[in-house]
Amino acid sequence: MIIYIVTLLVLILLSPILLSYIKALKMILLFKKPISLFQGYRNFAKLLSKESVISKESSAITSYAPFLVLSPLLIALLFLPPVVHGAYYVSFVDAFTLTGLISLSTFFLMLLGLDSASAFGGMGSSREAFISALVEPAMILTIFSVSLMANSLGIGQAGVNLAIHFPKEHMASFIFAAISFYVLLIAENGRIPVDNPETHLELTMVHEAMILDITGVNLAIIESAASIKFILFASLFASLFMPFGYSDTIFLAFVVFIAKLFVIASSVAILEVNIAKLRLFKVPNLLGLAIVFAFLSLITFYMLGA
Repeated sequence: MIIYIVTLLVLILLSPILLSYIKALKMILLFKKPISLFQGYRNFAKLLSKESVISKESSAITSYAPFLVLSPLLIALLFLPPVVHGAYYVSFVDAFTLTGLISLSTFFLMLLGLDSASAFGGMGSSREAFISALVEPAMILTIFSVSLMANSLGIGQAGVNLAIHFPKEHMASFIFAAISFYVLLIAENGRIPVDNPETHLELTMVHEAMILDITGVNLAIIESAASIKFILFASLFASLFMPFGYSDTIFLAFVVFIAKLFVIASSVAILEVNIAKLRLFKVPNLLGLAIVFAFLSLITFYMLGA
């Protein structure tokens, strides 16, 4: 149980560093001076010291929504597969529960954007709903497919089973599911080519549009939720699709797992530097690709056993 709690604390503390690392690596690749890996903590501390200004047109939702955005993601962290062999984990949570928690967080974020009494907030919420409607079915299908290969519908148990006995006979299905989930990781976290987390150009904003009128402590909570969400998806990808380094040695297991998280973050940074943001109405083509690969994974598993 101690290892379980330590794992949760490590993930929470590492989440701002991971997003700062992506930004720093992008700056290095663009021949700019990189930011510090602790920039996320500095931004958090700066926002905590600022006053929260709330529009008179907003309701009480604006005050409560940031906490409701963060809390489902923190609950979802509890259900991740274990990092260390023999550590405590929750084995009964399936794809529907995890996707539901992530969707609940997104719902409250959209509600926050709508409550801000701003045209940009409503526009961002509308776009987020448009993207989420395509992401959620693909995510359920992908995790369900991996769970079938691992002989367990529970995500925690599936991660353990894959680490102990990797299903080499289902390699084709596994690769299709991995491609699908990586696309979902990009889309759900608002990364390029789906969204640009660093832009404030009104015509292209999705996530930033919903939080444009949020300041101070509320903005600090929303930014923390964004970093938790990224590390949640990165941890799922590392546990389910990179199932190696599952060791009895606590230090070695943590080092390998953190290395996998930084490899995933590096791939996101390299991808963002080399491709452009898609037009909004081109995004369904990309997310449709994720759904197709998820279906291919299931069909290949059932029909061909591969």
